[in-house]
Amino acid sequence: MLKIPPEKNRVVVTGYGMMTPIGKNSRETFENARNGVCGIELLTAFDASGLPCRIGGQVDDAWLDGPLGGGRFQGIEKCSSRGLRMMVAAASEAADAAGLDSIEERGRIGVSLGYHGENPRIEDVLLFYKYSNGGSWDIDGLSRHGVYSYFNFFRRKPDVATSILSILFNCRGSSFTVVSACAAGSQAIGESFRLIQEGRADVMIAGGCESNLNFVGFVGFVLIRALAERYSSPEKASRPFDRKRNGFVMSEGAGALVLENLDHALARGAHIYGEILGYGSSGDAFRITDVHPKGDGAFYAMNAAIRDAGITSEDIEYINAHGTSTVQNDYIETLAIKRVFGERAASIPVSSNKSMTGHTIAGAGAIEAALTIMGMNESVILPTINYEFPDPKCDLDYVPNQARRVEHSIALSNSFGFGGQNAALCLGKFRK
Repeated sequence: MLKIPPEKNRVVVTGYGMMTPIGKNSRETFENARNGVCGIELLTAFDASGLPCRIGGQVDDAWLDGPLGGGRFQGIEKCSSRGLRMMVAAASEAADAAGLDSIEERGRIGVSLGYHGENPRIEDVLLFYKYSNGGSWDIDGLSRHGVYSYFNFFRRKPDVATSILSILFNCRGSSFTVVSACAAGSQAIGESFRLIQEGRADVMIAGGCESNLNFVGFVGFVLIRALAERYSSPEKASRPFDRKRNGFVMSEGAGALVLENLDHALARGAHIYGEILGYGSSGDAFRITDVHPKGDGAFYAMNAAIRDAGITSEDIEYINAHGTSTVQNDYIETLAIKRVFGERAASIPVSSNKSMTGHTIAGAGAIEAALTIMGMNESVILPTINYEFPDPKCDLDYVPNQARRVEHSIALSNSFGFGGQNAALCLGKFRK
């Protein structure tokens, strides 16, 4: 039984939006995921020849052509990175669904994003060497005739995406950026949830984005052997919980939710898509890349989200898994789920959207939260595709290969990041 503490505001979702490798918006992404469509392909964003992994989840360039955000973006394009353009598209979809422009008190609307900035291209790095001479830099030459624009400086900064969204949507409340690897998007949503719960904001645009499919952004994951290197085809490479999984697939994308105080949403007649019931976060305090071998961090985050929602583990009906398709992470997440749910773990549907979208890093938590809410509203649990070879160590119900029609109203969405940064969101259908 759901018991919201009376001193805390209820927080609902009045809009969502996304852009992913399988869809230019929420509806297209959801329908493709429902049908098991995979967006992973051979990389064209840069020349990956000679690398052990040459695939990724790329967003269609055509979706980023033309004006974004209903013309809001004019005048700020020079500061924008590819990831930020995706974020503007996702946030615009969410803001339009929420009717954000109709709210008069802009000082009570904030922005929180998970974002890591943009890595430099190899071409930019090589350009710098042309203007160095034994340690003496030709700054005049570098800046003359637009050889290298100082706007590149802004594209590298993680905080710029949040600042630009605040400008574009005239949000004058709290504005902050979360930089916590794969947990960033979920933590941005969770911390925004806290602000509204505590009465420090009425509305928040919360989400995350990532677009670092270039050599500098890619090669670090290659060097630590985290990416999928063995696959029969790009579409088969991301296979969470499958015995033949051997690494994650790096992708790009963006997701946004509009979170709102329930009373504020009802007063203005906003459509309510779902509710944020609880939020938990934790740190593994273990190693910079490896997860805790007993899943302590994941266990703490899930338990905290459930307690925060005022429910018990018996109330959870679905888990949108972090499910990266790495050998260690999928096993540890399975172990942590068993620790939280005990014998009941085997009967809870668990699935990974990353089998279709790949891993959108800072964008993943927001995309997956929105897909979870859409699934609850349509009584659909999205599948884990490419599940062909069961792993005895991963023995839960991973909703293999086919979407499942199931009524469900309370779910967890997990995001566990490099460095042991963990977040879990407890999401629900809206009930008055």
